[in-house]
Amino acid sequence: MIKFFRNFLRLLWRVWFVIVAAVPILIGLPVIYYSIAFDKQKLFTWLKHAWGSWVLFWMGFRVKADNQATIDPHQSYVIIGNHTSVMDIMVLLKVIKLPFVFVGKIELSKIPIFGYLYKKSNVMVDRKSPRSRKEVYTQVVDFVKKGNSLAIYPEGGVPDPSVFLAPFKNGAFRIAIEHKLPIIPMVYYDNKRKYPYDIFKGSPGTLRVKILPVIQTDQLTLDDVDELRDFAYNLIYTELMNDQLSKEFKTLKTG
Repeated sequence: MIKFFRNFLRLLWRVWFVIVAAVPILIGLPVIYYSIAFDKQKLFTWLKHAWGSWVLFWMGFRVKADNQATIDPHQSYVIIGNHTSVMDIMVLLKVIKLPFVFVGKIELSKIPIFGYLYKKSNVMVDRKSPRSRKEVYTQVVDFVKKGNSLAIYPEGGVPDPSVFLAPFKNGAFRIAIEHKLPIIPMVYYDNKRKYPYDIFKGSPGTLRVKILPVIQTDQLTLDDVDELRDFAYNLIYTELMNDQLSKEFKTLKTG
């Protein structure tokens, strides 16, 4: 009976997330559309930051950020991190004040209203299509020229819960080298535990995130893609393994 009641409350919490995330979009739709249609970058950046902060607050999450990076507000970056939960996106929107776009899966564009806005303001990729993956490299040029950074989760999606950190794909690192963009690595410690994709697990609380020092790419060539990818992977993996809560969660899932 206790388990049933707990699961019922968690299910309500997940429904509450949909409401909390959707209401600001519906109310602010004219302003959001205006900021996208007329390329009002500062306004759109503020709207995204406010939305992420709103969702986190009303879901009962407090973000504790450890920023070790020196970030130039006039520079474009490639922002990467381990992908564990939908809350990764909300935390990113809250703690990174730079104008940036997501390089995300095309499936999100099918969500009513949100999908339209997402498609208009981000780079869409169909991971099943080699042609679509190639087109990403040309699509990012326009966004970068406008001063945007790029947010990419190099695992290629949220891995199975039993996977501690999936292998990184080359895309983010190839883009960073081709466009001479520094990389901002981020580590999400708690999102997988506090808001997993299992709707009957998770709870409000503190979400810790660390922004690691910037990785420079201006001296690298495409021959260095694999080495850069592995370097970034090892940075994030080591941070997770050095964190006791993350390590215990890994043992719980795989042990």
